[in-house]
Amino acid sequence: MDMAAVKQKIHELALQVAEDEGIELVSAGILGGGRKLLLRVVIDKEGGVTISDCEKMSRSLEALLDVEDPIKGSYVLEVSSPGLDRPLSNQRDFEKNVGKLARIITDEKIDNQTFFIGRITDAGDGWIRLGMETKEGIKDIFIPLEKISKARLEIEF
Repeated sequence: MDMAAVKQKIHELALQVAEDEGIELVSAGILGGGRKLLLRVVIDKEGGVTISDCEKMSRSLEALLDVEDPIKGSYVLEVSSPGLDRPLSNQRDFEKNVGKLARIITDEKIDNQTFFIGRITDAGDGWIRLGMETKEGIKDIFIPLEKISKARLEIEF
């Protein structure tokens, strides 16, 4: 099985376990190469992920991986939450985080800049609206999702 097929299989297995556990699979991937493979799985749920959630996901996924055996050789399985500064990678992420502060980098200039920090005020089909503080007050910036190269929540205290 080639690496793309292995990654796809791991994603499918992790998604199956996440659905069984009633949690959201944020990402599942393989890092490293050779004998030092790291299988990193990130999960989330409404109200946040607990250590117990990570343990259950890890045990269930490990048992399924042992049966399916998509990875030949040894690996380290890591299950974690996305963290307070979680990455935002799709429409649903932005919709779930309306009202929160985000840092966004675009691959093309919008309003003469590519770096934005502001509050997600709205999200629609293929776009978000970010409210940015300026000297004149709050300025809304419309950002198409396809122009976003990197986005994550900002930690607020």
